[in-house]
Amino acid sequence: MTLSARKRSGETVAVGGASDVLCVLIVDDEPTLRRSLARLLLSRGMQVLTADDGAAAIELLVEERVDVALVDLMMPNVGGLELLDHVKQHHVGVEVIMMTAFGDVETAVTAVRAGAYHFLTKPFRSNDEVAFTVAKAAEHRRLVTHAALLEKRIEQMEKFGELIGNSPRMQEVYRLATGVAPTFSTVLILGESGTGKELTARAIHQHSPRVDLPFVAVNCSAIPVELVESELFGHARGAFTGATGTREGLFETADRGTLFLDEVGDLPPLAQVKLLRALQEGEIKRVGENATRSVDVRVIAATNVDLRERIAAGGFREDLFYRLHVVAIELPPLRERREDIPLLAHHFLKKYAARAGRDVRHIAPEALRAMQEQPWPGNVRELENAIEYATVFCRGDSIRVGDLPFARSSGGPASHGPGRGGAALPAGLADLPYREAKQQVIAAFETEYFAELVKRADGNISEAARQAGLDRSNFRRAAKRAGCIDSGEEPRTADRGKREGARPTGEGPAAS
Repeated sequence: MTLSARKRSGETVAVGGASDVLCVLIVDDEPTLRRSLARLLLSRGMQVLTADDGAAAIELLVEERVDVALVDLMMPNVGGLELLDHVKQHHVGVEVIMMTAFGDVETAVTAVRAGAYHFLTKPFRSNDEVAFTVAKAAEHRRLVTHAALLEKRIEQMEKFGELIGNSPRMQEVYRLATGVAPTFSTVLILGESGTGKELTARAIHQHSPRVDLPFVAVNCSAIPVELVESELFGHARGAFTGATGTREGLFETADRGTLFLDEVGDLPPLAQVKLLRALQEGEIKRVGENATRSVDVRVIAATNVDLRERIAAGGFREDLFYRLHVVAIELPPLRERREDIPLLAHHFLKKYAARAGRDVRHIAPEALRAMQEQPWPGNVRELENAIEYATVFCRGDSIRVGDLPFARSSGGPASHGPGRGGAALPAGLADLPYREAKQQVIAAFETEYFAELVKRADGNISEAARQAGLDRSNFRRAAKRAGCIDSGEEPRTADRGKREGARPTGEGPAAS
């Protein structure tokens, strides 16, 4: 690398050729030391600038790109501490290493507390010490910059509601949702529990002309069958036993706004008929009344089941399906967009660290790798719960593998096979085709997982579902499929859906 020099206002500037390499500014009033340090760093492939005092350095920082500044503590005119303060205020992308005589170490420590990356005492112990410290300072700055860029990317993505993700699958979700939001079209959101169906619906509402009007969410599977029509369409006084007064339904509550119908596939047949009329005619009829009422409601529906299969089985109306399926948005499960896990994890870390008042700012690389290897049956909601747990219970400022709930419950991170610290594969599994082997592992996992949660909750399905980060109906369905509860299982009294007069709630803010 060539070395060129030029004079400006008393400083000497030594420049190594390439502009994309690490650039170090040496600030010292001893010319011999400046030259020797410049030769050392140039020989290590770095670009070097030099200045003979703090004032000259300040001029250089305005004109040149600098990554690391080696600054002498004691200089005439503008000293090292003054220059450090200027850098921290006006050039936050520059790391500062203080250089000091042995007797000034206490002052150098003060400088580190004021924001310097490190300090070196003169005479230096070795050339390697200087080069290593500069390289470490540059790496620290690179990591800080990367974290800031990551946060900026998250903030940019959050501009479409609270949805987080940069994978191709999520970009397609953003494209569809952004396109349909300004319209009045009905939307059907498809996806497993915990993938963020309600957040998608809210984002569509927030980007629609109805943003300042009501957004009403209801989980259709959480309403007792006998109360579904009353909840959605309202009832007249005396319409049924317990109807002691007239009450408007959720369609009227959401008038001129948006009504989000989660788990719409669980609606009983008669409610499906009335919903179809509301979508076609913009009219509803309260239970126990003959008069119709006009409503202006945009409906966004969601389901985690295959409605076409329900139609084939006679459980869902085909005409209603096509009314809902004007625009369909399919949310991918977390296991199919693993590249989004670091973004999501850092987003949730920032959220829960602030909420808990914890100074937890980082996630160790091995913890991120472990999270990317997990199956996440509860999807983003389960990941959020895991980060909240780890934020509360971790020690120090960084989440490590052992802080994650799945690592604590299994005694360690995800298995990596024999010879790598994990458990061996079950006998004969490696002899099967990949797809079949994977299905067996997942089936075994679900059986053990759901059985353990039901046991812990003493048979309370709602409590077990809460621990799993799933809504009750989806947990019950999955636990049945895994053979952990009988088909005739009935929830406890405390677990039944909301009674007359209570408003059902939606999926909740945990999913993303």
